[in-house]
Amino acid sequence: MSTSRLEAFSDGVIAVAITLLVLNIDVPHLSFGETLAHGLAQQWPVYAAYVTSFLTIGIIWINHHAMIGRLREADHAILFLNLLLLMSIAVLPFATKLMAAYLRENNGQHLAAAIYSGSFLVMAVFFSILNIHILLVKHAKLSEPLSEERRRQILARSISGVVPYAIATALALVSSYLTLAICAALAIFYAFPIASGGTEQAQL
Repeated sequence: MSTSRLEAFSDGVIAVAITLLVLNIDVPHLSFGETLAHGLAQQWPVYAAYVTSFLTIGIIWINHHAMIGRLREADHAILFLNLLLLMSIAVLPFATKLMAAYLRENNGQHLAAAIYSGSFLVMAVFFSILNIHILLVKHAKLSEPLSEERRRQILARSISGVVPYAIATALALVSSYLTLAICAALAIFYAFPIASGGTEQAQL
């Protein structure tokens, strides 16, 4: 199967997920005597979660484009693994809304943070599995042959995001703020090409 339909469908799902993030930002409901500026400032967890998730999904899109662009054709296994990756991406708007809503609460904030970073962790794992399948198992389907050393270098970069997200998820039991900070730092760090030594692949 040609990769064009796979890319078109994937781009559509990612575009919807990244667009849904903005729906989490509401006009603030002001109390008596409260100014609009104060109401907007009080919503900072929403903005922080939005920017973090937007950057992360954007980086996912860049990485996905690079990964699928290496393929000459896709088979059933690649299509199925890609569906699992898209499923993990599609849930990120919900996880983002949950994180923003419970970040400052006294009850449920740790679970919300764990779900948030855990969603990124699952996404990173599915991306890594798909990349491993393409570069190691089905490397004969690559449009241009790559040496084993080069393929393993690409995999090492793509897998590098799994451990930090796992740490962020574990630390959710300690502090929801710390979890958000780690996820935000990862998004900002990997948004720069220097993080991967080039522009071919940012991270995951």
